[in-house]
Amino acid sequence: MATDYIVGIDLGTTNSLVAFMQGDNPVVIPGDDGSHLVPSVVALDSNGQPIIGNAARNSLIETPERAIYSVKRLMGRGVEDIQQELKLFPFRLAEDLQAGEVLRIKLGKRTFTPPEISAFILRQLKRNAERFFGAGVTKAVITVPAYFNDAQRQATKDAGRIAGLEVLRLVNEPTAASLAYGLDRKQNAIVAVYDLGGGTFDISILKLHDGIFEVVATNGDTHLGGDDIDNLLITIALDDIRGDMGVDLRRNAEAVQTIRQAVIAAKIALSSQSSIRLDIELPGGKRYQREITREQFEQLIQSIIDRTVGPCKQAMKDAGLKPEQIDEVVLVGGSTRIPKVRALVKDLFQREPHTDLNPDEVVALGAAVQANILSGGSEATENMLLLDVTPLSLGIEVAGGVTDKIILRNSTIPASATQHYTTQVDGQANVAIHVLQGERELARDCRSLARFDLRGIPPMAAGMARIEVKFLIDANGILHVSAREQRSGKESEIEVQPSYGLTDEQVEAMILDSFDNAEEDFRRRQVIEARSEGDTILAALDKGKKSPAWGQLTTNEKKQIAKMEKALTAVKSEDDYHAIRKAIEALNQGTTRLAELMMDSAVSTALKGKTMEQADLGEGPSAPHPVAKAEFE
Repeated sequence: MATDYIVGIDLGTTNSLVAFMQGDNPVVIPGDDGSHLVPSVVALDSNGQPIIGNAARNSLIETPERAIYSVKRLMGRGVEDIQQELKLFPFRLAEDLQAGEVLRIKLGKRTFTPPEISAFILRQLKRNAERFFGAGVTKAVITVPAYFNDAQRQATKDAGRIAGLEVLRLVNEPTAASLAYGLDRKQNAIVAVYDLGGGTFDISILKLHDGIFEVVATNGDTHLGGDDIDNLLITIALDDIRGDMGVDLRRNAEAVQTIRQAVIAAKIALSSQSSIRLDIELPGGKRYQREITREQFEQLIQSIIDRTVGPCKQAMKDAGLKPEQIDEVVLVGGSTRIPKVRALVKDLFQREPHTDLNPDEVVALGAAVQANILSGGSEATENMLLLDVTPLSLGIEVAGGVTDKIILRNSTIPASATQHYTTQVDGQANVAIHVLQGERELARDCRSLARFDLRGIPPMAAGMARIEVKFLIDANGILHVSAREQRSGKESEIEVQPSYGLTDEQVEAMILDSFDNAEEDFRRRQVIEARSEGDTILAALDKGKKSPAWGQLTTNEKKQIAKMEKALTAVKSEDDYHAIRKAIEALNQGTTRLAELMMDSAVSTALKGKTMEQADLGEGPSAPHPVAKAEFE
């Protein structure tokens, strides 16, 4: 019987990871390049086929109009929510997009919704896991920011379904981090998890008690993270260039992405260096140069990181705790590597934060712990229990446009609550239920999640009908609402399909579309990989021609290699995978003698003037380089 693997996934703004429990320890699964991090970047190649991760990130400068990053900031959001985002991002929305519709983003000549783009990233993580296990993976736990609302959570579940994953649980990122943190720390403690990632900020306070992880308060900002620091630095650079050189590059997507990558590298470097020199080549051959010290950098970002203070104080207030009552502070998210952020956290909570956990990996590791719990657990997790909370209040609109809260924020989930209402008008046969999320008192200031009608109420005098409205939040934070007129028994219910969410039909269509195109997508991938291998062997051959070994070949051998090289070069531009593979194999065989001569030459050079005892062929600068041989075989 095949193992039914359940993986934990951190679907991040900047990078994404997949992990699982190996024995009693969670581990991150590497990609085929050996890296644990998959950049959350999706691009289209020249054939309109999606590429993900490092390859996609490399295309941001060359073809920014066909690439998208930080899509997590767009999940479950509407056109009016993202106007600020669009100013510095290279992508554009579909021209025919209407208010209230799911976002559709233009990449080249195609358009995609945020869940579809996230699904490409999830599929890559799924492939990494399947290659690692040598078996299929269909189930996952996916993490989300604690302050993600219902629409954003539903969009994440949609992305999982489109990617072919059954999302068993959505877990709040700070809660996942606490699971990873608490796995080998069995003591009772109150822990604050400070999570500043690429696009979101969360603060959660948990009580750890005999294996029970209880979230007592959460707060945050879904529009605050490392991206905001990057965008600030980009804006400063663009203003400098316009002021010093008289050139406005704001509409030059390629230049903006070049600047973006440079300031991100500078931001990372300033976490360990006292100063950095920006030196960016601009269109037209001009250069933008600027010295930035860590002190200047910290002054620039102070207002951004100060925005994390308010949510932290509110979370402590909601939990009824003072800083000195918090035992540990755990840092999550790449932005917490910034020394100024760590200093702020230390000052705020009056203790040194934990820095022994990798802030990029801890959420994925915690997701793997939760996946292990759901799969039946191991000795390490068998007694662990996770009690999460809902970050925002949920209710309905009542007479006068007022919000009546039914489930309050920071309520432990799963949760359910019931309220009773009546009619306003004599003979009223229908009642409109408007479901809201937020802390404001007026419905117009809260987020609209759904509307549905309770119909067929028997005519009664105003105030006589007795309508029971029940809210149920499942373990994923997804809301179900039902309404029932108790005298007549008429009832209606809805699993909230939030604004800017995909309908079941849309999700199913996307899943079927992926099935319909699976064969073609696989064929395209084979061709792309074969072309890449062809480029590698041709580049290696070019190096071989410049080596002394080339002169040792006969004229006939050189002619045969040239003939095979020409054949591979010609067929490489075609879409025939088998023809490309055949040409590669022919050139591989035809260059075997060249590879052997190159290896002999390298060994002779390494041994020249040395005894066998002195020679070290395994390591050191004199060792033969294995690539020459490997590239031809």
